[in-house]
Amino acid sequence: MKRIIIAISFALILIFNTTSASAQNDTLRIHTSAVCNTCKETLENDLSFVKGIVSSNLVVKTKELTVVYEPKKISADQVRIEVTKIGYDADSLKADPKAFRRLPDCCKKPHNE
Repeated sequence: MKRIIIAISFALILIFNTTSASAQNDTLRIHTSAVCNTCKETLENDLSFVKGIVSSNLVVKTKELTVVYEPKKISADQVRIEVTKIGYDADSLKADPKAFRRLPDCCKKPHNE
């Protein structure tokens, strides 16, 4: 009986900790220079490897990138910088020129050089 109570207690602690951790994430919406589905794939894939970013989703039509991140691991400004390192504008921050040049031609917005 003690083992059952201990097991149930342990399970409840795990559930509580999992719920608490997800409640500590923040959501950030970034206006990008993305123009196509390749941009969507590139941004979402590359951001998935950044420590502290939980998920990302780009709506190509509106150019809005929604990023769920852990503020204890990465700040909103750092998330924007990561987007620029991939080659895209992030709100008022301009894309890194070297990263932009590496993008496929379909992803390059016309006014960037």
